Amino acid sequence: MSIWSYSGVNDKGRTVRGTIDADNAKTVRQLLRKKGIYLDDARPLADDPRAGAAARKKAVSGPATGKPSAAPTFSRLLRGLKQMASSPAQAVATSTRQLATLVKAGIPLPESLAALVEQIEHDGLREALQQVSERVREGISFAKALEEHPRLFTPLYVNMVQAGEASGNLDGVLLRLADFSEAQVKLKNKIAGALAYPAFMALFGTVIIGVMMVVVVPKVSAIFEDFKRALPWYTQLLIGVSSFVGSFWWLIILFAIGAGVAFQRWKSTPEGKFRWDTVVLRIPILGDLMRMVAIARFTRTLATLLNSGVPLLKAMDIVKNVLENRVLENVVTVAATSIKEGESIAEPLKRSGEFPPIVTHMIAIGERAGELEGMLEAVAASYDSLIDARVGILTSLLEPMMIALMGGASGGIAFAILMPLLQLNEFVQQ
Repeated sequence: MSIWSYSGVNDKGRTVRGTIDADNAKTVRQLLRKKGIYLDDARPLADDPRAGAAARKKAVSGPATGKPSAAPTFSRLLRGLKQMASSPAQAVATSTRQLATLVKAGIPLPESLAALVEQIEHDGLREALQQVSERVREGISFAKALEEHPRLFTPLYVNMVQAGEASGNLDGVLLRLADFSEAQVKLKNKIAGALAYPAFMALFGTVIIGVMMVVVVPKVSAIFEDFKRALPWYTQLLIGVSSFVGSFWWLIILFAIGAGVAFQRWKSTPEGKFRWDTVVLRIPILGDLMRMVAIARFTRTLATLLNSGVPLLKAMDIVKNVLENRVLENVVTVAATSIKEGESIAEPLKRSGEFPPIVTHMIAIGERAGELEGMLEAVAASYDSLIDARVGILTSLLEPMMIALMGGASGGIAFAILMPLLQLNEFVQQ
């Protein structure tokens, strides 16, 4: 049995430190939990203070050889890989569900936050929640503490927590937030997964064609020059393009980077963002998918906010920020103004022409029946199914299109090279 130095948080949310006899860290945690203390950190100490100092030095500096220990390095590597696999949004969703479970079990919020911090593997989120926990122990409300970390906790998240605190239903609101956050992460992953394979195929095909243009075509064109025969126009075009790419590849890369930067700057302006979002909504198949995603976000977010006790006008102001499309954001802004003037939600959405008639009709029915939240959730569920089907169609179309495009480009290059070679072979035989 060893002596362990520990620090933790007691039932009153205060930090406590001390020593305890235990065989290992797990036993320390169990013994302290029985005393109503949530463990933050524990380090083994020997009975002899000098031995304890040596143990602490070893824990910090690694083995006696002076080289850093491989174990901490490997541990950091594993933690880094886990963080790469887990996005901040996914980490927030998982932590929200865990916090809801702790609060629902009757554990006070400061203790719940302290216990949650120990389990989080995402460094940024762990540091943020550690600061939130400290602020809550100082007497600041949970929502105000979260508001200090806008990169991790959106206005939607903060306002729902504020409504949950005001109504005394924080655990219920956190569960809704967890469901909502997980649904949003799932939707993003679904779309990203559908586009990942075509994007990889496009990149791979570009590299292959680039190698053919820079390496293969110049060697074949040297053969044509030796025979001094007139070449077909398509072969001359291929050789010209290959020569340009081989000589000015650096200029092409600089132009591509410059065009990308200029496009991003233009898109970051209010006018550019509006024009681009208008174009996106008009693209066949993809535009319909983007509209469905935005409507699903709008209805699910608004339903979640209203169910959590957030006032309608404030909910409309929050929900427009999750649409990620300036055209639809303007529609929601106009709708909020109309609601202030006494109009229903459905009418301004219908007048805009950007929301499908079935959506505005269902919202109008929900308003008349006093079941707006339930109808919004029904619309969101319906559009989730439509998105699944549309993503499947998009994937099934993109894959053969990319294969056909790559095959056509490679086949065109091969044709432009082989046809003159066949003609030269006939000329030699004559």
